Amino acid sequence: MNPVKIGLLGLGTVGGGTATVLKRNAEEIARRAGRGIIVDYAATLELDRATELGMSDIRITQDAFDVVNDPDIAIVVELIGGYSPAKELVLQAIENGKHVVTANKALIAVHGNEIFAKAQEKGVMVAFEAAVAGGIPIIKALREGLAANKIEWLAGIINGTGNFILTEMRDKGRDFADVLAEAQALGYAEADPTFDVEGIDAAHKLSILSSIAFGIPLQFEKTFTEGITKITREDVEYASELGYNIKHLGIARKTESGVEQRVHPTMIPKKRLIANVDGVMNAILVNGDAVGPTLYYGAGAGDEPTASAVVADIIDVVRVLTTDPENRVPHLAFQPDSLEDTPILAIEAIETAYYLRMCAKNQAGVLAEVTKILAEGNISIEAFIQKEPESSNAEKVDIILLSHRVNEGDMNTAIEKIEALEVICGEVVRIRVESLEK
Repeated sequence: MNPVKIGLLGLGTVGGGTATVLKRNAEEIARRAGRGIIVDYAATLELDRATELGMSDIRITQDAFDVVNDPDIAIVVELIGGYSPAKELVLQAIENGKHVVTANKALIAVHGNEIFAKAQEKGVMVAFEAAVAGGIPIIKALREGLAANKIEWLAGIINGTGNFILTEMRDKGRDFADVLAEAQALGYAEADPTFDVEGIDAAHKLSILSSIAFGIPLQFEKTFTEGITKITREDVEYASELGYNIKHLGIARKTESGVEQRVHPTMIPKKRLIANVDGVMNAILVNGDAVGPTLYYGAGAGDEPTASAVVADIIDVVRVLTTDPENRVPHLAFQPDSLEDTPILAIEAIETAYYLRMCAKNQAGVLAEVTKILAEGNISIEAFIQKEPESSNAEKVDIILLSHRVNEGDMNTAIEKIEALEVICGEVVRIRVESLEK
């Protein structure tokens, strides 16, 4: 049987890793796929890149549409990233009857509904395992391995840059800005780190996971997103004192009212496995009604870890090239006509526990005023720390409170009242707290 010819769009970090893995493991890949897989055509702006990768025998172009429109190419592998021209290239490939593999989480999160509808119409596959958590096969686990379950919730560390920063802040007592600069120097963070540190990258990934877990359309724009830029060294230390680690989590939970879909800094009990996932590693905790909690851990980025997922998708596509389109695994796990119109909840409607840190004047009665406001809002306190002033004549002191679970809207009202107190200096710092038990 003739080998399947693929076209690579982009020979950067992931594209180069994909080419390397396909070449190095060609024999094993052919055994798994049932036929050979070869890179026949590649698009890259740096034409000498192919030679660097030992691919001087393949066709090279600077125009990605040459690859997409080539009749010999059966599978287009989009590794350019971003929204455009990636979207136009993928849609053109589908229009030409080609299967698509992509690692582009932004593209899938924002334009996936349109892309999957077009693929369904044309009877082709769009595979995107590498779009979430790099080399961790979380898409396949949700879509196939856990298909017997009702997924109740999932929580993930799905951005390695943010996890590296929070780990360094905790372990070495460093400030956010200092660690961010190191992350950029090490290549973990971009020159413009906004997508990573503000949670946008994680929100792209979470919207994909949520859609597959609960059988709903992709709704990235409704994901509540909060970054880690306001987390201080003091917050990390106080969290540890209370028995928690701070992680930047993506959380999706199915409730009777709708779906929670949120990305924000979260305090997790230290005894949880996911609370101890450090550095640039990723982990996703999934709770199914039949299987209970399952944890998926591994490298969330990098050339060959991500290439591992890309090549696995290519193998899956090759395995089903002759399969009836109606009998393939659906893109979002559920048959397209079975997706539910379940609403995504506003952040004000969710319920969780809270860590509150406030700067107060060093005088008697401050804590009583604060706790009175919380009591009036039916917010009970689990623990509190009132730090000793640095000196007897210090004018300000930190107060740290840990609440039981409460509605976010009620907590917003209480925080607004607390901030209005004459004895409180500035804004109240709030970090959501999750036990991740059930």
